[in-house]
Amino acid sequence: MTELLRYLKVLYRNKYVLIFAPLLTMGIVYYFVRGMADQYKSQSRIATGLVDKSAQVLDGEETEQEYEINRKFDSMIQMMLLKRMLDQVSYALILHDLQTTPDKAFRGDAESISQLTPEQKSKAIATFKKKYQNRQELALGNPEEKALRELLEDLEIDDLSISKKLIIYRTTNSDYITIEYEAPSPLMSAFVVNTLSDEFISYYSTRIVNSNNKAVEFLYDVMMQKQEALAAATNTLKNYKIENRVLNLNEQAKALYGQIADFETRRELIQKDIQAYTAAIRNIDKKFDPADRLYMESAMSKTNQDIVLLKEQLKIANEAYVRNNFDPKLRPAVDSLKKKLDIEISVGIGKYAYNPLVIKENLVNQKLSLETSLEMALNSSSSIQRELDRLNTKFDGLVPNEAKVQEYESNIDIASKEYIEALQRYNEKRMGANFPIRLQVIEQAMPGQKIPSKKKILVLVAGVACFSLCLLVFFVIYFFDRSIREPDQLADTTNMPVLGHLNIVNGGLDKDKIYDESPSEESLRIYHSLIRSLRFELLSEGGEKAKVITVSSLCKKEGKTSVVLGLAWAFARISKRVLIVDGNFGQPELSSLGHGEKFAEFDETHYWPEELDSETGGVSILGNDGGDVSVLEIVDEKELKKKFNYLRSYYDIILIEADPFSSLNKAKEWTAFSDHLLMVFESGKAIKSSQARTIQYLSSLGPTFSGWVLNKRSSFS
Repeated sequence: MTELLRYLKVLYRNKYVLIFAPLLTMGIVYYFVRGMADQYKSQSRIATGLVDKSAQVLDGEETEQEYEINRKFDSMIQMMLLKRMLDQVSYALILHDLQTTPDKAFRGDAESISQLTPEQKSKAIATFKKKYQNRQELALGNPEEKALRELLEDLEIDDLSISKKLIIYRTTNSDYITIEYEAPSPLMSAFVVNTLSDEFISYYSTRIVNSNNKAVEFLYDVMMQKQEALAAATNTLKNYKIENRVLNLNEQAKALYGQIADFETRRELIQKDIQAYTAAIRNIDKKFDPADRLYMESAMSKTNQDIVLLKEQLKIANEAYVRNNFDPKLRPAVDSLKKKLDIEISVGIGKYAYNPLVIKENLVNQKLSLETSLEMALNSSSSIQRELDRLNTKFDGLVPNEAKVQEYESNIDIASKEYIEALQRYNEKRMGANFPIRLQVIEQAMPGQKIPSKKKILVLVAGVACFSLCLLVFFVIYFFDRSIREPDQLADTTNMPVLGHLNIVNGGLDKDKIYDESPSEESLRIYHSLIRSLRFELLSEGGEKAKVITVSSLCKKEGKTSVVLGLAWAFARISKRVLIVDGNFGQPELSSLGHGEKFAEFDETHYWPEELDSETGGVSILGNDGGDVSVLEIVDEKELKKKFNYLRSYYDIILIEADPFSSLNKAKEWTAFSDHLLMVFESGKAIKSSQARTIQYLSSLGPTFSGWVLNKRSSFS
């Protein structure tokens, strides 16, 4: 809050700048805009179909996101602002003005057109028509076309001039794009808006149709490529099946697997029969002795030969039966041979007696029958095993064919999916190309209405801008200004107390003004009030023992003399006997106000205090001769103490005006013999970095340093 008040005071000090600078700026702006022509505004609206799709024949399955719709609207708006679009409007405007009478032309008062000769006008019309029909820009490298470009710029109907007054935006979240334009003629504003709408719709529609056609052609080529790839993959599989005699691998594998399982089952059954027959024959053989076997074998040798022959035939028939997968047609031949074999065995047994002593016909018959069955089983087992080996070999041959067929079928599946996807996209794009989004003007631009004049607004804006700039400049000045104008600023900067401040008196201060008992000036009355407050602070600070007060400053001409005179007047007003000692050897102004008595010459044996009394209020003054000296160079320390002891005994207050601290140790010598030190600081100055050591010295004085007084402070500083 304090900083704000200080800034406001800075503004008050510069109030005339803040008042007259904006007024001057407003006057200058008014001078330039007083002749500004009236402006007319027209607008039209275009329905895009991006949001409202009720007019579309085909509805998209997917709903577009809002950001996607906004992107499309932005794209359309930027397309309207393209140079080629605005050039079309420029060409239409200039052709209108060139081909019509001056009273109907939009810029009929233009000298650029009136200065053209009929030949130049004809060439210009031909060139602009050609550029308009071909949507071309003017070639600035061609001198003739460059001159035509300059003609458009002179008439302010070139693309840049049009874009400055053209406003295109989407109406809230609707389906419409609004186009607005300001022109000095109501007909011209409507002409520009309608021309731009028509040119954009024509250009956009052509662009969309061409884009769709290119997309359809591209998708058709892609679709045909995918179709050819699918056909090639299908033919590859077909040729492979033909070359490898593959009809249906799944059915073939299933049939082979069934045959193998059937043969394995039969093999297991035959193995069981072989084991059973072998065991039965072994048991029968145990019942015969060697003599019986010799007898039987010798007696049946001829019969056995016939039996062996039948067995061989039966073996061949049985192998054929097994090899043909147990074909029922071959079964009768096997059964017939087996029947003959059984008959031959029976005949042999009945013809030869085995042993006259022992009747063993049944065992022999049984053994022969078992041997025949065993041989048939062994024969069948070997045939079944060979067939199983053949079937397994055939089954193993199907595995690589299966892998290759699966590879080809996978390729066909991928190619089929790609073809279907390409076909679907092609059909969708072709249907969309037949029913594209069509832009249409739903609100034609009418002759523009006159808009409120901007003269007042421009003048007001100029004034506000100038005023704001002044505020900014003064703020920058205030921000970088390190000058001290307030007592609290001085206290914050030095970290030492400030006893008070004194204002500026109109016309300056002198002895007569200070001692005027009834001043007429308000500033002097305020000064008396403030000096009284400073007196009170000094008395409160020092008490009865504080009689010797040194008044100094950091630099020269900060008002020490007026402060000393003011304090002397203030103390005299409360019946204090006051002595002023002019200790400022560099500028002994107070010495000229006294009777010529010098502090160095003063001695209690030569002068009495009453002889020093001046004519004003009992205030006495002791001066000096000036020069580049200090008090200890004039009077030694012991003598100086004696002088002060004598003066203390008579005067209530002794005020010493010392040299500024910029004079090195001169002020410090007076301070050594003083009870208190009062520093005067002129308002509006800044404490420099070179004065930091002085500030440290004052801080080290402790109670001896009473504080600061801010002098020459403006009432509004």
